[in-house]
Amino acid sequence: MQRLLGLLLLLGTTLPALAQVASLVHKEEKRRYLVYTPPAYASQPTASFAVVFNFHGGGMTMAEQMLYTGMNRAADRHGFIVVYPAGLKQDWNVGFGMSYTEGADDIGFVQALLAKLKGEYRIDPQRVYATGLSRGGFFAQRIAAELPHLFAAVASVGAPLPEPVGQHHGNPGRVGVLLIHGSADQVVAYDGKATGYLSAPASYDYWRQHNGIAGAGSSRVIDTSGTDGTSVTWHETDEGPYRVALATVRNGGHTWPGADPFNVGLPIGKTTADIDGNDVIWGFLARHRR
Repeated sequence: MQRLLGLLLLLGTTLPALAQVASLVHKEEKRRYLVYTPPAYASQPTASFAVVFNFHGGGMTMAEQMLYTGMNRAADRHGFIVVYPAGLKQDWNVGFGMSYTEGADDIGFVQALLAKLKGEYRIDPQRVYATGLSRGGFFAQRIAAELPHLFAAVASVGAPLPEPVGQHHGNPGRVGVLLIHGSADQVVAYDGKATGYLSAPASYDYWRQHNGIAGAGSSRVIDTSGTDGTSVTWHETDEGPYRVALATVRNGGHTWPGADPFNVGLPIGKTTADIDGNDVIWGFLARHRR
C-alpha cells in the first residue's frame, strides 16, 4: 500500500482516546504497537476478551492501518481488543525482499507481544486472532502456518499465500483461514505471481487441504449495493471446526471492504460496499476457538 493512502487518512484525525501506544524490546529492537480496548472492557471488569492482531500493509504505519480499516468500531460493537503492531521499516517478513529464516524475527516478536499482552490485559487465550492488509495479510498467513497453537484463525485481505510460507510450513496444527481478494487487484494479483505467491483460489485449496477438508465447500453471491460496481462471491468449507473461506470481490481492487474509498488518484481500485470487511472478518474469526 502506498504511503499516500495513510497520509490522506491522517489529515485532521487524532488517535482514539482508548488506543494506547506501547513498546517492547525484542532482539535489541524497540518494537511499537497500539492497543485498542472497547468500552465493554471497562464495564465488564471480570470478563476475558478476544484479541485481534491487525497488521498493516507495506509502507503503512500502525496508526494508518487502524484509521483505514476502522476496526475499532467493530471492536466496540462486538466487544474485542484490537492490537496494531508496527513492522520494522514498515514491513513484515514473509520471504519477499528478505530472508525468510534470517530476516526480521517478526514471528518471535508476535509471540513476545502476545505473552506481554496476556500479562497486562484480560485476554481469552482460546480467542486470539490475526488479520492484515496486503503485506500484513501475507504475514497473517505466516502466523497461521507457524503459530496455530496460539492463533485460532486468521483473515487476509488482498494477500494470498506466499510461496515461502508454503515451502517452510511444517506445523500440522489446523487453523481457520479467511481470504478476501479483489479480482481486479493491480497491486497483488488475484491470479498469483510466479515464485512469489499463489492465486487466491489456490490459496483457498491449500488451506482447505491443510485442514483436512475433503469437500470444496459451497458458495453464494452478495450484491447489496447497486452503485459500487462490485459483487462478492463467498466460498466456504462446511465441515470441521476450522473453516476456510474465500471472498472474491468482483471488480474489487487492493482495498479493505467497506472502508472509506480514500483512493482518488491512487491505483488501488474499487472498494466494495457489499460487505463490511470488519464485520465479516470478525464473524468468521469468532467462530473459531483454540
